[in-house]
Amino acid sequence: MKSSQPAIELEHVSLRYRVPHEKVYSVKEYAIRWLKRSLRYSELWALRDVSFELRPGEVFGIVGRNGAGKTTLLKVIARVLMPTSGRVVVRGLVAPLLGLGAGFNHELTGRENVFLSGATLGFPVQEIQARFDEIVAFSGIGSFLDAPLRTYSTGMRARLAFAVATAVRPDILLLDEILSVGDSGFQEKCVDRLRGFREGGATVLVVSHNAGTIRSLCDRAILLHRGEVQNLASAADVLQQYEGLKGGVVDTRMAPAASGP
Repeated sequence: MKSSQPAIELEHVSLRYRVPHEKVYSVKEYAIRWLKRSLRYSELWALRDVSFELRPGEVFGIVGRNGAGKTTLLKVIARVLMPTSGRVVVRGLVAPLLGLGAGFNHELTGRENVFLSGATLGFPVQEIQARFDEIVAFSGIGSFLDAPLRTYSTGMRARLAFAVATAVRPDILLLDEILSVGDSGFQEKCVDRLRGFREGGATVLVVSHNAGTIRSLCDRAILLHRGEVQNLASAADVLQQYEGLKGGVVDTRMAPAASGP
């Protein structure tokens, strides 16, 4: 039975970065400039006033051009970044796949990285041991299992990361362009697994530039542009607006320069 409470709640979430005008190469140099009040910054708003709720079992798409704030939003939900203002509530075990190398050590073997990545995601070692054969079979890395990860292709690393993250079913799965790598057969396996998660009540957030992926998987989607919500509606409606955006992104989020600590 699905919970009546939202799996994820964001209320007026904003995140601001302070970007220094000049590089500081040492703690001593920073301290001297701080004392002289000669440090100068610009403020970059990566997210501005983002609000939405996701229910258990929903597959939700996040779209936008490069620099729109998509990955930043996932990191806020994963508690990798804390917002400058606003409220974030996440209910359940979160498995974030925010980068192909996250939780991996390239000098360790695939076998060793299965346990390292599982521990990074907070999965009990007993669960990983019990599902080890399933993870290896799903990833399809075969004879590379005991080879160092640095010998893997990008697609192989992505397959292994996805296999580990979804072996123990999380309550919330965060995917950042992870479905864009690998061959078509593996992508179909991933889609089938995500559909199974949805039927089991897990919430999935998908960042992708692939309109077909968002359209086939997601119930609703959000369009971000320069950190602000442009639309939150059905996946079809959001994609129609997203595909209508033309031209490059000119970042206008920089505030005037500030000085001092």
